[in-house]
Amino acid sequence: MSALSAWWSERSKRPLAVAGVALVGAALLTWAPVGASAADEPVVVGRSAAAKPAYSQTKRLERVFVNAAGEREVQIQNDVTVTADQTRNLRGRQRINIAWKGAQPSGGRASSPYGEKGMAQEYPVVVLQCRGVDSASVAAAQRLTPETCWTATNLQRSQVAVSRGAAVWTKDLDASADYRQPFSGIDPNPASCKSAVVPDLWTRLTPFRPLKGTAFPACSSDTMPPEAAVGAAFPPAEVAAFTDTEGNGSIQFEVRSDVENESLGCSNKVKCAVVVIPIVGLSCAQEESPATPVDQACRRGGQHLPGSSNFAGQGVDAAVSPSYWWSPSNWKHRFTVPITFGLPPNTCDVLDSRPATGFYGSELLAQAGLQWAPAYCLDKKRFKFQHNQMSDEAGFNLMEKGGGAAAIVSSAHERKGDDPVGYAPTAVTGFGIGYVIDRPNNAGEYERLRLNPRLLAKLLTQSYLGSDLGRDHPGIKENPLGLMSDPEFTKLNPGLKLDSQETGATLLGLANASDVVEQLTAYIAADEAAMAFVNGKADPWGMKVNPAYRKVSLPRSSWPLLDEYIPKTGSTCRQQNPAVYFSQLAAPVPTMRRISESLLDAWPNVQTKCEYDAPTALYKVGRVDRQSYGARFMLGLVSLGDAARFGIRTAALQAKGGSYVAATDASLGAAVKLAEREKRYGAFEISQQDLRRSTRAYPGTMVVYTAARLRNAGQEDADKVAQFIRVSITEGQRPGSGNGQLPGGFLPITKRGVTAELYAAAQEVATAVEKQRPAPTPKPSGTPSSTPSTAAPAVDAADPPAAAPTGVAPSAAPSAVPTVSATTAPVATDPTASISSGTASRVMPTLLLIGLLGIALASLLRFVVQGPRRR
Repeated sequence: MSALSAWWSERSKRPLAVAGVALVGAALLTWAPVGASAADEPVVVGRSAAAKPAYSQTKRLERVFVNAAGEREVQIQNDVTVTADQTRNLRGRQRINIAWKGAQPSGGRASSPYGEKGMAQEYPVVVLQCRGVDSASVAAAQRLTPETCWTATNLQRSQVAVSRGAAVWTKDLDASADYRQPFSGIDPNPASCKSAVVPDLWTRLTPFRPLKGTAFPACSSDTMPPEAAVGAAFPPAEVAAFTDTEGNGSIQFEVRSDVENESLGCSNKVKCAVVVIPIVGLSCAQEESPATPVDQACRRGGQHLPGSSNFAGQGVDAAVSPSYWWSPSNWKHRFTVPITFGLPPNTCDVLDSRPATGFYGSELLAQAGLQWAPAYCLDKKRFKFQHNQMSDEAGFNLMEKGGGAAAIVSSAHERKGDDPVGYAPTAVTGFGIGYVIDRPNNAGEYERLRLNPRLLAKLLTQSYLGSDLGRDHPGIKENPLGLMSDPEFTKLNPGLKLDSQETGATLLGLANASDVVEQLTAYIAADEAAMAFVNGKADPWGMKVNPAYRKVSLPRSSWPLLDEYIPKTGSTCRQQNPAVYFSQLAAPVPTMRRISESLLDAWPNVQTKCEYDAPTALYKVGRVDRQSYGARFMLGLVSLGDAARFGIRTAALQAKGGSYVAATDASLGAAVKLAEREKRYGAFEISQQDLRRSTRAYPGTMVVYTAARLRNAGQEDADKVAQFIRVSITEGQRPGSGNGQLPGGFLPITKRGVTAELYAAAQEVATAVEKQRPAPTPKPSGTPSSTPSTAAPAVDAADPPAAAPTGVAPSAAPSAVPTVSATTAPVATDPTASISSGTASRVMPTLLLIGLLGIALASLLRFVVQGPRRR
């Protein structure tokens, strides 16, 4: 027993002492600063971190050998638990977290666990998407089997023309007699697979059975479904994932609907599942005497140590590899996670013939709008809602001109017409800096990224050189090639690779104007060190801003490509295709959805790949290849809604001092608490200056509004807008994955709590839109009220109000996932903020009482623990 344990054991015999310690501990916990400790696990905005897994199951997995005497010998026995965080109402390309514990540690880990590349390793956990129901009671056509599980290549499902000694599946203890034939798996053998039948060689096929049509025999790449073609639109999703030396592991698994994979055919009408198979090795049938080569091959236990890597692709023992996931003794160890898909994106167009009423604007509402739309078009008492995404400014202008019933915006916009406009808070979300970055030595993805405003300014101003092509750029020749070699970045994010890639020189951003860009650049503008860098002052390590961006005006709603540097090089390709190098690196895209998909695929939009076109004898320049697993490094501007849906990690951003805040319910709520509304029916401004004075508020927080005219709008449109506001602010704020509910990446707006003012403002605007006669501002009395009013500030909306202030920090809709780590938690409390006198009157006496209680308890503890002094 340790000294501490002995001390506590002795003192625990004194009840009053224990009670005193408990009371003091409770008081300290009650009054501990919020944010003094961080969550250990990633948190998704709008989803409880403490929520139970959507799926959890534990099984005992065994590897058994039958010896020559017919006796069973248990070689491995593991109690494995598998969990999944979400399973219902999924959408195409959504990622769900699959985790496990108690599995056999992996050895010889492959350079990439995805698709065919994951085959050369030992004891992985195979994760696949399959069609069907895992039950013997359903009809064969609806049953989940290895034949309904997707793989991108035939090599992952079939063994063709191998020697008898390598035909390990024939010795599977649980296999039927069919498996022991020289050719098996499909009968009759189709003409396309005649070459698979070779004398003295053995073949086992696991055909793929599509939702419609005949089976693909999978004896070669030519006999696989079209989605499995080389260079397919989507990279492989099936994975042979690593388990650490403690038996634990996890993977973000991407599910695909019939939109992405028609052959697999998963949809809201077709049942599917994610199948998880922890490989413990084939169980082997009775050994012959003497043992044959195939007996020996079946019983092998691995060539690589647990935790080791196999980058060189050296040989592995097939019996403990993922090659035979389909063999019965592996297949019986499967965990089947049933999944359901939500309605397809075209549901309203198919099921509702009424013309849609368009709301135009911010992409921040995209994921919420996707879930909300069916709740309108499938209810004939409601109108057919349609969210048409475009820039906030374009949507606002269209609404003002009568081209749209309402605009979806995330800040106040300058009016060009005479009619007053109301801003109804509709969602609380924001932007994130999404990333996919691999740790060195095949150690998995980096999960604790931190960024500050100056690093973001360096990326936006194209101040990294990218590659040797940028080394002659005047004014910045000595700058790092990319973010990963910047001392400021590596100090914040230690332990990453220093090898530079062109993608480390850029943040994939938007080509169009957006309130999101305005808020991002406002975040940079509010930081003294970042603006000093932008204005020409070198950072502490000597890095300088690209001269083309020196003193660029911030904040701004669109980001310009100002650099004009064209490298001088001996490359024939670049001589034939001269272009501004840094513009090729930045290569912005029109939507944040495109950025999210690029991050999902680890496929940068950098346009510097040279290819020779033989027919024309010319070179062409295009998009670089997808990054390989283990060497991924890419950042992009995403919405929190997209991040939540697609499982994209987002960086913690610097707040006050040295604190770094990730996007969570708490941090978005802390930002909303700082919002101010200057005018009745107006937007709430979330000032970056205020956010930067907080250690709790997430700097990327934005509020999304439904903006509509309060006068001279058609009554039919006005009624629809009012209905939308009322529905979206009530049932639309209920977190969940179902129709009409609020997806991850959004903080619910409620009647009470930090979002109460937003809720009240939305109801007020809904009424004003419906009546088309906004209430005028009461005349000021000239005498300040003795009691502060809790009502929102008013503006005379009956007359043309003053234009909304320009440069207001936008508020936006979400993306998905920001993650929080122990290293990204706020490290200090905020400075004292203004609080009502009522609060102060309660807090001060309470603090005094706790102080007195602490003194009393200290005296009591001293008396009880030490006893009275002897005279």
